[in-house]
Amino acid sequence: MAVAGADEMPRQFPKVTLSDVDEEVRLLAEKVYASALKEEENKDAISMYTVPEDCPIGLQQAKDRELLRELAEQHSEETAKRKKSLKMIRSQSMQIPVCVDWARATPTPLVSPSSTCPSIPDNFPEYQRVTISGDYCAGITVEDYEQAAKSLLKALFIREKYSKLAYHRFPQTTARFLRSAENLKWREEDEVLPDICPCPREGEDPYSMENIPENLNYELKMRDGIIHVYENATAVRENRPHCLPYPDLETFAIDMTHVLAMIADGPTKTYCHRRLNFLSSKFYLHEMLNEMAELKELKGVPHRDFYNVRKVDTHIHAAACMNQKHLLNFIQTTYKTDAERVVLEKAGQRLTLKQVFNNLNMDPYDLTVDSLDVHAGRQTFHRFDKFNSKYNPVGASELREIYLKSDNYIKGEYFALLIKEVAHDLEESKYQHAEPRLSIYGRSPEEWESLAHWFIQHKVHSPNMRWVIQVPRIYDIFMSRKLIPNFAKMLENIFLPLFEATVNPQKHKELHVFLKYVTGFDSVDDESKHSDHMFSYKSPKPEQWTTGENPPYSYYLFHMYANIMVLNNLRKERGLSTFQFRPHCGEAGSITHLVSAFLTADNISHGLNLKKSPVLQYLYYLAQVPIAMSPLSNNSLFLEYSKNPLREFLHKGLCVSLSTDDPMQFHYTKEALMEEYAIAAQLWKLSTCDLCEIARNSVLQSGLSHQEKKHFLGSDYLKDGPKGNDIRRTNVAQIRMAYRHETLCNELSFLVDAVKSEALGSQT
Repeated sequence: MAVAGADEMPRQFPKVTLSDVDEEVRLLAEKVYASALKEEENKDAISMYTVPEDCPIGLQQAKDRELLRELAEQHSEETAKRKKSLKMIRSQSMQIPVCVDWARATPTPLVSPSSTCPSIPDNFPEYQRVTISGDYCAGITVEDYEQAAKSLLKALFIREKYSKLAYHRFPQTTARFLRSAENLKWREEDEVLPDICPCPREGEDPYSMENIPENLNYELKMRDGIIHVYENATAVRENRPHCLPYPDLETFAIDMTHVLAMIADGPTKTYCHRRLNFLSSKFYLHEMLNEMAELKELKGVPHRDFYNVRKVDTHIHAAACMNQKHLLNFIQTTYKTDAERVVLEKAGQRLTLKQVFNNLNMDPYDLTVDSLDVHAGRQTFHRFDKFNSKYNPVGASELREIYLKSDNYIKGEYFALLIKEVAHDLEESKYQHAEPRLSIYGRSPEEWESLAHWFIQHKVHSPNMRWVIQVPRIYDIFMSRKLIPNFAKMLENIFLPLFEATVNPQKHKELHVFLKYVTGFDSVDDESKHSDHMFSYKSPKPEQWTTGENPPYSYYLFHMYANIMVLNNLRKERGLSTFQFRPHCGEAGSITHLVSAFLTADNISHGLNLKKSPVLQYLYYLAQVPIAMSPLSNNSLFLEYSKNPLREFLHKGLCVSLSTDDPMQFHYTKEALMEEYAIAAQLWKLSTCDLCEIARNSVLQSGLSHQEKKHFLGSDYLKDGPKGNDIRRTNVAQIRMAYRHETLCNELSFLVDAVKSEALGSQT
């Protein structure tokens, strides 16, 4: 891995002060917060935009009011000028030229008949396109259209800022349009990508401790909940941190305020709602017109079908990565071979496996999957507490301690064997990969060394697995047990060992090796848990958070992101791998969770609550924020399968993938990921192209290295549209890829054109 030069790195975090925020924006944001807190009491609350209108009289009155307003504005001279400028802009040069080889793959709606398009290469498939003609086609007044466009572009600029600072991905297409809005030219060297360690080659030792970088002996100190790096003790005393970007809580709160205000802004909601409806209808027409052509393309691909395209389980927890039958067989096997082995120390007494089962009054040979009782059912719906208890086989925490923990009396041996058996099944399948979550709690800084030692001692590495660290949001439990003095100590226990292993890897060799295979961080817990604290720039610093109350979700996310961002910049400077932030988000709870994640996360898991907010859903589409969805998991916990928005999101063009979450609780077969695909395909009548598109998305949003993605998706996978798709590897039709790219470009062009037309109108 090459060491990045100083000029390549985003060294400063651009700060914003409260004086830069309009009073109206602040009030709108507070309104959203207040309504979100109120809505938490009603778990079934759904936005008016996601269900059919139940009041036809009210709908008609709203339409009449809008019609009268539009008629009045049609006579406005100013409006006429704006419409004229919009029409002129969209008829001159509709889109940013992305690539000259297939110019017809740029969006065609609203291009004037007089505009010329270079010819399509012979090997590029032709298909039927849907064209909408008119002036600006927004379906709302020009003023509302321009206001919505400015708000949406501002939100995209904010996400781009946070993504680039943390070395998270930001889509090239969206970045091109943002540069166009600034009247700048997009440069390839401006693109920022995560730097992930490639999988060891065959014959290489994945646990080798050779060629470890030298120690820097930098000083590390936590300030305001964020680890700061200093070159020496003098720099610490003078408070001169090493040249890295350090996030600012006030700036983040203000940026979040801008996005929150958009959610409550009427014109923006209307615009986003209409565009999302259009995207859904447009895909329906595309499917009707081109389904057979896509299928014909796929039939012509040799040695590639849905079964042998790469799929990644982008969201799975290591402690539940096996199905219930697998766990039952493993328990019975270990009892048969290790009955007299000491496996547990409880209250100062050492117990053999046989004694443990005797104390539980059970014989392992009589166990069944029903008596094991780890499967979620109807009784867990909206009962996260009951779901968590399913991690205890036969309801016994002792068995969880023995079989599903990495830090126990037997040093996590059984847990490692279980994971290795799951990894072996993945390797046998060849085309399936997984990203299991391992827990770091923040109780003690020794957790990292213990986990790294477990990983290396038991040789848990697999070429078909990448690891994500999950941090449960359970500060309140630690405080109630007086394990930590404040929230800052929990953050320090989580992140300080990582900084130490980055600065002085020779002193932490095992952790350095383990971090090669860790690709990201997750924030987990029950999102529906209520917090009385409203996150803002006035929120106390982590060192001052000494109450027993759990910090709100946004507070957790900011401080996790902030430390990951500083850590990534430090590791990039040292030529080491970087990490992605991939929190659980939008499964339940407040809509504000999705706003926090929009700013801070590389990708999210679940995202169900996007259904409640057309503005956020449209932003997640424009920014192509990856979403790992788990319909079977949601079906048992929060949302019936038939109501899951995955199919709706896929049709609109959001970047969604399928994942299992917890096979032990939700699945029956040995191949849990294939079970997810099979049920989704049957219930929603997904085509082969749909399934392969979801599989391709899973590889793109995964923590696999650049080299692996090139092998699985094609050498040009980073390019946009059909140019970035190798159908021989992905089995996704070029027609589908062209449609997705054209549609995204078209939506982005609406926003850019609105800004340019306003600027043009102000000049005339």
